Amino acid sequence: MRSIGEMAQDSGLSVSALRFYDRAGVLVPAWVDPVSGYRWYEPGQLDEARVLARLRRAGMPLADIRLVLAGWSGADTDLVLKLLRAHLRRLEAGLSDARGEFSALRSLLDHRENPMASLRTAPARLSLAASGLAAALDAVHFAVSTDPELPMLGGVLFDIEGDGLRVVATDRYRMAVGRTATTGYGEHRVQVIVPSPLVEAMRALLSGEGSVRLTVDGGRVTLEAGDRQTAGQCLDHDFPDYRRLLQLPAGRRALVDVPDFRKALETGPVRAGEVREKDGASCDIAVLAVADDGTVTVCADGDDDRGDRVAVSRAFLLQALASAGRDRLILEFGAPTAPVAIRRPGDEDTFSILMPVRLEA
Repeated sequence: MRSIGEMAQDSGLSVSALRFYDRAGVLVPAWVDPVSGYRWYEPGQLDEARVLARLRRAGMPLADIRLVLAGWSGADTDLVLKLLRAHLRRLEAGLSDARGEFSALRSLLDHRENPMASLRTAPARLSLAASGLAAALDAVHFAVSTDPELPMLGGVLFDIEGDGLRVVATDRYRMAVGRTATTGYGEHRVQVIVPSPLVEAMRALLSGEGSVRLTVDGGRVTLEAGDRQTAGQCLDHDFPDYRRLLQLPAGRRALVDVPDFRKALETGPVRAGEVREKDGASCDIAVLAVADDGTVTVCADGDDDRGDRVAVSRAFLLQALASAGRDRLILEFGAPTAPVAIRRPGDEDTFSILMPVRLEA
């Protein structure tokens, strides 16, 4: 007999996925310990588990997976082949439709003017507090993308407008925004994307309590702190319109004690998710629920019937909590499909949002 851990290691399915497929009646273990509830599988079930893992990666619906496994175990080759061909046709049709839509979108983009170009070329010179800029950069650095296929996200957006500087970073799965006040500039809006290495060099200069000077001229940005400075070229790309991403639906707010909540996350149950970074690895996710009294709990497997749950990457949430730098934070929940916002009490200008994660299916 194979333990559930051995089955997960050899099949490519996570332990939580095997539990899910047991509850769904798709891949039921041969024996379950009546005392501990631990699942055990017969050696012959490894082949089915590997087939199941491949079908899941191919995006086959659960109803069809049931039929494929039934045909597989019963040696009904014709049924299996028909189901595989039908799913492949659906994928090919979906890919064809997607290509058509992308082609239409590319044509629309080719005929649009690029409003970001003028924002990037306008010069700006301003002063700001070193501590304010340091705090803003610390609040967003964790969300910078490392995906080489999305170079426009490989830095921090500096958005200068009025008497403030907003810094923004996103890797699609999360976004962080920080703001600090500025002086000496109140003209038109200027936006540049500062590459991550230059951001780190800037942060190294921000060790005191005095003021620093930031200059943006064309595609070059310079930060001066006393007799020291760092400068470099900005990324020649367009950053997404992050302001549209901030239009979150109204939700419920919960004030959490960060040390206690962090401990609950680190020691609580996790599930397998589909959040993928550049290495293609799946990440553990935490399923959260907020009660009527504002208490946020980390849900266990037995809480599947709760309709107010939202799933997020546990690692991303822990990073957001650390970057916020507060002992108490506000978590804002909308629908299960809406992003989760992490806000500082009394500071609406610095926050982060995490995209929800689809639970294992």
